Amino acid sequence: MQQHIATALLGAVVLSGCASQGGGGMAMNAQAQAGLPDAVRVPDGHRVAMETVGAGEVSYECRASRDRPGQFEWVFVGPEATLTARGGQRVGRYYGPPATWESLDGSRVTGVQQAVAPAGEGHLPLQLVKANPAMGSGAMQGVTYIQRLATRGGVAPAEACGAEKAGQKTVVRYQADYIFWRAA
Repeated sequence: MQQHIATALLGAVVLSGCASQGGGGMAMNAQAQAGLPDAVRVPDGHRVAMETVGAGEVSYECRASRDRPGQFEWVFVGPEATLTARGGQRVGRYYGPPATWESLDGSRVTGVQQAVAPAGEGHLPLQLVKANPAMGSGAMQGVTYIQRLATRGGVAPAEACGAEKAGQKTVVRYQADYIFWRAA
């Protein structure tokens, strides 16, 4: 029993170290990504800089479909989430558009989606984003990739969206892990 408690505490300390803003990170690539779909794996030559949990909301609006004349659909408007370290302390926020991850130190990064992979019914897909150069110096400086993993919720409402609801907005709760990577 004591060995299990010690192992759990060591795991918590390791995760806490990965999530620190200092971002020394661990050389986790192949091992940390072994269970992920190939599409959302970070290329070799990168290391984890920071691990966060994002919890917040995704907004959708009922709009006319671009692809199907006379039809309406829920369209993604943007996210608003608080980013916390694995230990629970607030370290920043995620918002958009454009998709922006901002540290409490003021540094921020945007990015371009590279790939997605299914995460299960009712959950936003897993995602790999290639980061643009950071604005400001701080925790986001040097971030090259961002992964969205372990998603829960966040998908558009299942209810129909018709002309009578055009322009109506709805908010859906979600949570996801955001893993920030830097070149090794």
